[in-house]
Amino acid sequence: MGIKDALARLRSEARDLGSHIWLNRPLVLGTVAAGLLGAGLFAWSGAYDIAASKGHWAIFEHGLRYGMRQSVATHSMGIVAPPLDDEALVRRGAGHYQGGCAPCHGAPGRPPNPITRAMLPEPPELGPRIAEWRPEELFRLVMHGIKYTGMPAWPAQQRPDEVWSVVAFLRRIPGMEETTYRRLAFGELADERERPEDAELTLRTGPAGEGIAACARCHGQDGQGTQDGAFPRISGQSETYLRQALHDYASGARPSGIMGPIAAGLTRAEIEGLARHYAHQPRPPAAPGSVERGRLIAEQGLPDRRVAACQGCHDGRNPAYPNLAGQHPRFIEEQLVLWMQGGRSAPGSTEAARIMFQAVGAPRAGDEHLWTLTRGDIRAVAAWYAGATN
Repeated sequence: MGIKDALARLRSEARDLGSHIWLNRPLVLGTVAAGLLGAGLFAWSGAYDIAASKGHWAIFEHGLRYGMRQSVATHSMGIVAPPLDDEALVRRGAGHYQGGCAPCHGAPGRPPNPITRAMLPEPPELGPRIAEWRPEELFRLVMHGIKYTGMPAWPAQQRPDEVWSVVAFLRRIPGMEETTYRRLAFGELADERERPEDAELTLRTGPAGEGIAACARCHGQDGQGTQDGAFPRISGQSETYLRQALHDYASGARPSGIMGPIAAGLTRAEIEGLARHYAHQPRPPAAPGSVERGRLIAEQGLPDRRVAACQGCHDGRNPAYPNLAGQHPRFIEEQLVLWMQGGRSAPGSTEAARIMFQAVGAPRAGDEHLWTLTRGDIRAVAAWYAGATN
C-alpha cells in the first residue's frame, strides 16, 4: 500500500468515525456529561486525600510525570542554547544556585533540607538527573518553573541571560566534588570559617554584616569582583548609586532574578550599611591598554547616530551614576547589550532608564541591525573603560 492509499484510507476511517459519533451524539454527549458530573462529585466529596504525607496513587503520579516531561519537551522546541562552557557563566550560575536552588535540591556534598524532602512532589537531587534533560529543556524548567509544584518561574522573565548561567552550572553538577562546588559558589570565602575579623566587620557595619557576607561570595569583601568578569566590581562606587541600585533591584525596576531576591530581603538599614561599606573600598586598578575608538565614543559620543558621550554621566563626578573606570569589560559589554535589547529596564521605568534610552536609543530587542551601537563599538567602549582612570 502506497502513502496515497494509506492517507485515503485514514481519511475514510476518520469520516466514518465522525459519522458514527454524529449519529450517536445523544449517547456520546450523555457519556461525557456523566463523566464530568462524576468528576465534579468526586472533587466535591473531598474523598481524594491531598495530604503531602500520603503521596499520589501510582497511576496518577505516572501520568503527571509523563505529562510534565512531554510538556517540557514540546515547549522547549525552538529554543537555541548559547555556548555553555564559559567558566564565568558557570561561576555566575553557581553563585545563584547556592542561595536560590540548594535549599530544595541540595548541592555536591550537601543534601537537601529535610523540610523539602517532605514536599510532594519532592524536589529531586539533581546530580543523577541532569543528564536526563537537554540544555534547552533545562532552560525551559528554570525560566518558567512547573505548575503545582514548589518549582518557581524565574523572577525576571526579561533576563534569559541569567537563566542560561544557571543552566551552564547545572550541566557541571554530575560528578562534581564538594570542594569544586564551594570554590564556584563561595568564591574567596570557600575555605573560610568563622574568623575574628568577621565579628569586627559586623561591629563596623552594623546590620549590614550578614549582607556583606552574602555579597562577598560573588563580589568579594573588597568589592573587586572576579578576574574573569563573572561579577562586576562595585568597590569605590558612590553610596548614592549603590543604594539606588539595591532599591531598584528590590522593587523590580532593574530586572534581575539573581540580584532581585537578594536585594528584596534587605532592610533599609542593611542597604545603607552595604552601600557605605563598598563605597569606602579602594577603587579598582585600571586594566592595561585601551581602545581609541572606545575613548572617542566615551568622550564624544556618536553624533551621527545620536549616541551621547558616556563620560557625560559616568566620569565619576556625579554620585547618582556608576563610575565605569576600571570596571570589568565583560560586565560593561553585557550591560550595554541588555540596554540595547530592553532587558535592563523598561523605557521610563526609572530615571536611569530614561537617560540611557535617550543616550543610546530605545531598545531594539534582538535586531542588532537597528542598534545604535554595534558589537564592535560596545567592545571598544568596554575595553577603554577597563583601562581608564579618574
